Amino acid sequence: MTGNDGLVALIRILNEVGTPYMLVGSYSSNFYGIPRSTKDADLVFQFDSRSLSEIAKRLPEGLSFDQQSTFEMVTATRKEVILIEGSEFQIELFHLSQDEFDQARFQRREKVIFGNDVTTWMPRMEDVIVQKLRWAKGGMRSKDFDDVVAILGVQETVDFPYITQWCEKHGTLEVLAKARAEAGV
Repeated sequence: MTGNDGLVALIRILNEVGTPYMLVGSYSSNFYGIPRSTKDADLVFQFDSRSLSEIAKRLPEGLSFDQQSTFEMVTATRKEVILIEGSEFQIELFHLSQDEFDQARFQRREKVIFGNDVTTWMPRMEDVIVQKLRWAKGGMRSKDFDDVVAILGVQETVDFPYITQWCEKHGTLEVLAKARAEAGV
């Protein structure tokens, strides 16, 4: 099973169980920008122990939960990891945090069609940009900055007042200005 196959299987399960979630990380920036390869898929979900056990029961052969949940330093939340047999690709399920922006982007998420005609929940493009700018500054991750430049380079309509409002709160206005300059927007 490939990483994409495993992700699609999980998305179908999340939709069946009715667990509120959204696909984030490189998959969301790939959706809005220029696709790049990745070694994992990231999702944010509203944690519910009942739905987590239901998801575990429905996982197809080849997918399994890592037995230990972990604490994620960049997002300051707990995460569950789904392993794909015979692959280094992982699916990371981050618990929705109480962070004001995390709550806002989760509420604003929208349904989109994702490969193989699967419906999934995705953050809005501006929320992907805001989060990637946070990671670029806080985690010193150049790939997140590059993702922002790629999104800005291909999107024609961007709500910069919305992005600026959050960047002011997060102290990422300089990073946004640099990304805009590099993208030529």
